[in-house]
Amino acid sequence: MVGKKLKHYEILELVGKGGMGVVYKARDVRLGRQVALKVLREEITGDEDKKRRFLQEARSASAVTHPAIAQIYDVDEADGTLFMAMEFVEGQTVRQLIRDRELDLLGAVEIGTQVAEGLGKAHSVGIAHRDVKSDTIIVTPEGHAKILDFGLAKLLDPGMGGPDSGTSNIETMVQTQAGTVLGTVAYMSPEQARGKSIDHRSDIFSLGIVLYEMVVGELPFKGQSPLDTMHAIAFEEVRPVTVIRQDLPADLQRILSHCLRKRPEDRYQDTAALITDLKRLKESLETGSQRPVTFRERIEAGMEWLKFSVPFGVPGVAVALLAIALLIFLIVSKDEVGTLLVLLLIGLPVYRHVRNRKTRMIGKIVAKVSKLEPVKAIIVKGSLITIIVEEAKASLYIRVNSLLDAANKKLFYGEPLELVIKDDLDLDEANLQAMLREPGVRYLREDL
Repeated sequence: MVGKKLKHYEILELVGKGGMGVVYKARDVRLGRQVALKVLREEITGDEDKKRRFLQEARSASAVTHPAIAQIYDVDEADGTLFMAMEFVEGQTVRQLIRDRELDLLGAVEIGTQVAEGLGKAHSVGIAHRDVKSDTIIVTPEGHAKILDFGLAKLLDPGMGGPDSGTSNIETMVQTQAGTVLGTVAYMSPEQARGKSIDHRSDIFSLGIVLYEMVVGELPFKGQSPLDTMHAIAFEEVRPVTVIRQDLPADLQRILSHCLRKRPEDRYQDTAALITDLKRLKESLETGSQRPVTFRERIEAGMEWLKFSVPFGVPGVAVALLAIALLIFLIVSKDEVGTLLVLLLIGLPVYRHVRNRKTRMIGKIVAKVSKLEPVKAIIVKGSLITIIVEEAKASLYIRVNSLLDAANKKLFYGEPLELVIKDDLDLDEANLQAMLREPGVRYLREDL
């Protein structure tokens, strides 16, 4: 399309391609200024309902003005082509800066502060970006951060629903092969990954991921597949940046931890508090002064260090301390009969507790999984848990596999638990009676 015109926009050169469409550098011949012209995909243009909702979103987003937001100038259609004219921003994306190692800690904090201020402006008028990531933030040569693609984020949701309209189609997202969608998965909030409704606090989580990526050069949640990554986001704890790089300040870890809480109500409730903390951190970095660390923060930091740096985490430390105390007692004790009795009194309950741990873990998994709506039956044979469902959805896989992973991490010995989900069983009367006669049926839905 280079050299052609769309309405009064003369297309000059190709800038880039993405999952949403193609971006060109263009010239607005009416106003005599350069713009970024994003030509949207044909499947968006061809869907009248999706196009209508997109135009509504884009018009709302165009009303938001802030130095950290790339302004939307125009949304129009010409010859069946839907396009958006935006402010043309010279510079590099945050991802490029990370890749080229052009960011230091102070620069990352400054970018994070500017982006938080821009998001705060949008949130104040009821608009959430929903796709904050290192590719949608450009930094100009003067160091000014600009957030791109306000008004486009809802197009990443195949359901095109609003914050209160329910879940997005997670299965469709996982199966989509477009690079932009797969790249987006790594920056999702837990509520997005689990297909729940979202609000502005989802943007705060995604910004926390970008901050984490800027300071350590890697994403906090990674998996071999999009589903694995979504599982990590929804259920796994992030490794503290102070464990990866011990020279990073504790205040930075506190800010990131507050952004990346799994439950929205545990995060920063708005960007104002986040901006305040980032500015204090920037001031301490510039002046070299350090805020006194409270006793509570020291305890929390120590617990995080134990969780990620010591085998078995806090329980492992407790068992080690108990073993050391018992060893000291045996060394200093002179009463052999008393020592034997103490060993029996302590050892037998511990042995029984450890030996029955797998059974308890299975019981907890069965109790939680049986409450999920599509589950028909649960059968346990040895270390294998078979879950029979009406329909196997991605959200169900995420939930039950997270329970399985959590249980296996708590097992001290023996074979790990395995789990199979089956949705192809026809539970007619004969099959039902045969199944009930088999040992290991731990749950059967009442209507069956």
